[in-house]
Amino acid sequence: MSQTYRVLTINPGSTSTKIACYDDDRCIMERALSHSAEELARYDTINDQLELRFEAVRSALEAESIPLRSLSAVVGRGGLIYPVEGGTYRVNDLMVRHLTDGVLGSHASNLGGILARRIADTAGGVPSFIVDPVVVDELAPEARPSGIPDLERISIFHALNQKAVARRFAADVNRTYEDLLLVIAHLGGGVTVGAHRRGRVIDVNDGLNGDGPFTPERSGSIPALKIVDLCFSGRYEEGEIRKMIKGRGGLVAHLGTNDGREVGARIDGGDEDAARIYRAMAFQIGRAIGAAAAALGEKPDAIILTGGLAHDERLTEWIRTQVEWIAPFHRYPGEDEMRALAEGAVRVLTGAEDAREYEGKR
Repeated sequence: MSQTYRVLTINPGSTSTKIACYDDDRCIMERALSHSAEELARYDTINDQLELRFEAVRSALEAESIPLRSLSAVVGRGGLIYPVEGGTYRVNDLMVRHLTDGVLGSHASNLGGILARRIADTAGGVPSFIVDPVVVDELAPEARPSGIPDLERISIFHALNQKAVARRFAADVNRTYEDLLLVIAHLGGGVTVGAHRRGRVIDVNDGLNGDGPFTPERSGSIPALKIVDLCFSGRYEEGEIRKMIKGRGGLVAHLGTNDGREVGARIDGGDEDAARIYRAMAFQIGRAIGAAAAALGEKPDAIILTGGLAHDERLTEWIRTQVEWIAPFHRYPGEDEMRALAEGAVRVLTGAEDAREYEGKR
């Protein structure tokens, strides 16, 4: 009888810590551990929350009768470390130090690898991992330069979900990820469109910093000189400009909401402006898909939509009609991050993939 691997997955957010436990690919427990504003207000930094979150996870496992000693591995959501290639990485001392120091910024996800290491050590020294963090960087050399030498293009995208979906699609068609040419668009509060060439994402828009299509709450790419004009108009503070680009751009700026369901209801009620803006967002996503296909330099095997907005049949149908001439069109709605984390750990535990070592290079 083959061995069963029990994997604990941890995904820290700003006000919660999501955990799930898998026996191989079967989820046996999933919980979102909420942290109240009053609790979090006692801590000056995210790092200071480590003990609070560790005890919350340990208590939840105890309540679910899941002994720490039963775990085969613990895997956390990857945080803001220096860029790495895709894969499953051991949480080593250098990674813990870089997550703690916030070498690329402070974010709740930085606690993912730190918590995984702490719990794994408490469980008797089982391995701890992170999988495909947002800083996965596999850009082709020609994709890096911009027209301003000081502003090199960087790779920040929904790497965990995009690569997990790529592997699931490959399994569904009896191929390997490393054998396929794919364009994958993650549709959520941010939108990233990746050109996947045989297991590597050789081009992708920077969905965090205003690149690509406009989204439910981000401006997307806009004429650069117009932003310069706004910055020096005297009408806005720096923080306001930043919010226009991320947080209050896109659907929020046009329609006052980032909820696709609300926009759909308004369209159904005859709101022509809502239909115009929502269709424009679909058009820009389709255009980005076409650009990613061109970056591959060969006909893609498939175009895949994923993320929360991939549930929206109206939006995805608009995109499908625009791009299906390029390649077969598929949807994998949602973003099952916990499953993707567990799958990465199990690939290493079963020997299907070698664990990578984080070296901390810029």
